[in-house]
Amino acid sequence: MNNDLRNVKDEYKKQSIITSTREELTLSLYNGCIRFINDAVSCLEAKDMENANYQIQKAQNIINELICTLDMALEISFNMKRLYEYILDKLIDGNIKKDPILLKEAADLVKEFRNVWYEAMKSVR
Repeated sequence: MNNDLRNVKDEYKKQSIITSTREELTLSLYNGCIRFINDAVSCLEAKDMENANYQIQKAQNIINELICTLDMALEISFNMKRLYEYILDKLIDGNIKKDPILLKEAADLVKEFRNVWYEAMKSVR
């Protein structure tokens, strides 16, 4: 990709983030996490352990960010935090053991969160 096209793409991404609502940003985090986990699984299957580790770390960073954004004044946040921590455990175990099944389990849980979040966004509109 040439530099001009890359700059346009980067600027578009930046503007998309700036103009997104909090709800849309959360949805983007879920989608990004799923993508990174799927990329990690592909890397494991290709025996590219370094890249798999990198992708898993990016997914972990997103889950950690989602934990940080929880409003712990709400009772539901405690349950969500425990589920996010469970996902983190699956990512860590999957990375240590190089086990795509553990990563897929984590991805399935993130997909559930994403789907519920998306439905909630639709119902509010």
